[in-house]
Amino acid sequence: MRLLITVFMLFLIPACAPVIKPMGSVKGLSSLTDKALVARDGAVLPVRSCLPQRRPRAVIIALHGFNDYANAIALPAPFWAEQGIATYAYDQRGFGGAPNRGYWAGTRTMTADLRDAVRAVRQRHPQTPLFVLGVSMGGAVVMAALADAPIAGITGVVLIAPAVWGRGHMSIFQRTALWIFSNTIPWYPLTGEGLNIKPSDNIEMLRALSRDPKIIRETRIDAIKGLVDLMDSAFAAAPRLGQAPAFVAYGLRDEIVPKAPTTEIMRRMPRPAGTRRAFYKSGYHMLLRDTGAKVLWRDIAAWIDDPLKPLPSGADKKAEELLAARQ
Repeated sequence: MRLLITVFMLFLIPACAPVIKPMGSVKGLSSLTDKALVARDGAVLPVRSCLPQRRPRAVIIALHGFNDYANAIALPAPFWAEQGIATYAYDQRGFGGAPNRGYWAGTRTMTADLRDAVRAVRQRHPQTPLFVLGVSMGGAVVMAALADAPIAGITGVVLIAPAVWGRGHMSIFQRTALWIFSNTIPWYPLTGEGLNIKPSDNIEMLRALSRDPKIIRETRIDAIKGLVDLMDSAFAAAPRLGQAPAFVAYGLRDEIVPKAPTTEIMRRMPRPAGTRRAFYKSGYHMLLRDTGAKVLWRDIAAWIDDPLKPLPSGADKKAEELLAARQ
């Protein structure tokens, strides 16, 4: 009987393998409309843009975090527009209004979409400095893309609390549970209820998110597995990120992405001229939406204007002191 059960489970596991819904076959070049990014396979990814009244002096392409969507940039984008910076944010596949909501698209597809976005925005703003900004999961996508091959046409990257908490920093219990559940019940929905995690101190914003129908609240286990795969890739990518200067920001009150892997990637990343590592003492994981987020908004605008100058807030000096103290 024990042998029969074992054989049954071996047949069951492949039948319940994690589901990935990647991009389809290439149909043409990517393009940008007022409301969407059309990827090479024809997939339509909703876009939110915020443009200055005059010709922009810089452009940001923003990638949101896990279970979020382009709305993640809604608060800082108007501020940056006042500084002459245009912002384009798109819903990544599986999130918001993009195709296959709730399903993981895979690292290759997500990085391909980023390249499509850069190409399409570059066509619209051919002579304007272009920066790619990734929040949490979005930061991991940026890192994985840069490690795979240079992204033509970018001036710099901004990584906000990048998701780098991979298997190497998880307990054996967490790794084992993820493997078992993703290979047996990958469809099972999980919520964050009962975890007692505080993603931000902006309570009003969090309440609005709880009512937002585009936010994913029940997550398939195989989507979590896909995120962990991406985080593994992002963590491993750190030493190969020397294409352009980077601004890496982390909140010291972050309860979602641990401090240890974040500081480790900060130390392992190349540091071309203009690279800034910044710690925000009162910052949570949703740094761009915290109550004190304007400090970071100003730092990003100032860094885009001149990456060689120290940040107005002094958050880069704080980071260098803390990182040096733990060498």
